[in-house]
Amino acid sequence: MKRKKFGLLAAGLASTVALTTLPSVTAAAVDEVNSHKLREAVTVSGILGHERVLQRIANEHDGTRASGTSGYDASAQYVKRTLRRAGYRVYEQKFTFPFFRELSPPVLEQVSPTPTDYETGTFEFSGSGDVTGALVPIDLTIPPSPAPGSTSGCEASDFPAAPSDSSVALVQRGTCTFELKAANAEAAGYDAVIIFNEGQPGRQELVTGTLGRPFDIPVVGLSFADAESLYGQLQAGDDVVLHVATQTDTDLNRPTTNVFAETRQGNPDKVVVVGAHLDSVLAGPGINDNGSGTATVLEIAEQMAKLNIKPRQQVRFAFWGAEEPGLLGSEHYVASLNNRQLRRIFANLNFDMVGSPNYVRFVYDGDGSDTPVAGPPGSAQIEDIFTGYFAGQGMATEPTAFDGRSDYGPFIAVGIPAGGLFSGAEGIKTPEEAAIFGGTAGEPYDPCYHQACDTVNNLSTAALNELGDAAAHAVLTLARTRSGFFEDGSLRAAKQYVAPELPYRGSLAQR
Repeated sequence: MKRKKFGLLAAGLASTVALTTLPSVTAAAVDEVNSHKLREAVTVSGILGHERVLQRIANEHDGTRASGTSGYDASAQYVKRTLRRAGYRVYEQKFTFPFFRELSPPVLEQVSPTPTDYETGTFEFSGSGDVTGALVPIDLTIPPSPAPGSTSGCEASDFPAAPSDSSVALVQRGTCTFELKAANAEAAGYDAVIIFNEGQPGRQELVTGTLGRPFDIPVVGLSFADAESLYGQLQAGDDVVLHVATQTDTDLNRPTTNVFAETRQGNPDKVVVVGAHLDSVLAGPGINDNGSGTATVLEIAEQMAKLNIKPRQQVRFAFWGAEEPGLLGSEHYVASLNNRQLRRIFANLNFDMVGSPNYVRFVYDGDGSDTPVAGPPGSAQIEDIFTGYFAGQGMATEPTAFDGRSDYGPFIAVGIPAGGLFSGAEGIKTPEEAAIFGGTAGEPYDPCYHQACDTVNNLSTAALNELGDAAAHAVLTLARTRSGFFEDGSLRAAKQYVAPELPYRGSLAQR
């Protein structure tokens, strides 16, 4: 799940709209659909079969399936081949996105007067370089002010002329973006930039972030304590020389794809988009995030075809590219729809992580009764499909918010009803959740979230079983319902929806 603000969703979610919706419209219940045969056909073994292939693909491609890499391309080929064999109409949507990765760990070390290695991290879109040069402090506030407010590096005039030899700018986090600080340093002739945390409580640890665009010089992070030590040496009159090295790969227009498969039956004017993001993070194979959603959707699609299920609504299975850099694939798709195509989408189901080892059965809070934001009209009924199913199985659920962290975001931003399931990511399971759902309180839902250990050994088969069946039930219910979401069977209420303002992950305005 999860980072940057590009395109349609950014515009929609950053709009200045209150976190409320119009008065609710009385809604008819969605038809009850007997999903027993499909749920019996959708098995954990089937889901794990797809997961093993995704793991093998990652193993053969440097341990990753991230968009813009050969591992993603191989994953997309597998999805297309599987769905064509099942009889679906399969096609790709190509797009480009800003791509960045580290090719080797960054280096930050003091050469003199006291040789020291520092913990550091590379800023996204840092350039490559190997620089040994004098450290120059840039308008620092040490000790820090009581509240965040440092303007270090925010003005071109903050930077004295760079020494003739190589030089490294020491810049403090504060009121302007990382991009502006690095740009001013680069324009002033500095060969590398260190950005350290500002120093107030909560702003003391090692800091990294995104620069928003490619730079030619290395830009790395540092903790406040380490920067304070370096600053103390400078104040004592020492000539501090640092070695900074980064090796990165940046491409503003890296090609990737979304993959789609459509049923050959069903009303093309009422399309249910069933989505899961196909990409992993660069750090690992992404077998839970989001191989679990991908494999579950693939298994549902295959079994629907084998059972010869004829949907009333056309079902479009979607496998999104470039979700991890910021929902870019789903954003691109929604932005590419013309008005007629947009009107045809009946609902969106999103499955992003359904196999977390320390899982909770989270259901997106469509009616906003337990979280700050309701989804568009129709989202409440989608929530009811899931909660009603689980209640019928004697299983508890917990609501989770539409917080903009997954691919439902672009759909709700334009008023399309949405919902889905989530088994938990980096969040910590509470004692109350452990009492209800089992597992371990005080531990993450997924201890390998966004790490190399997100492998086939990082899955709960119980979660795949329970959430997989619920996903199959919801897909079939929306595919087969006669009534629709509203009393007159129309999408009329959706036209009144105003997208709320949601938090957005890792904005380019990061400070």
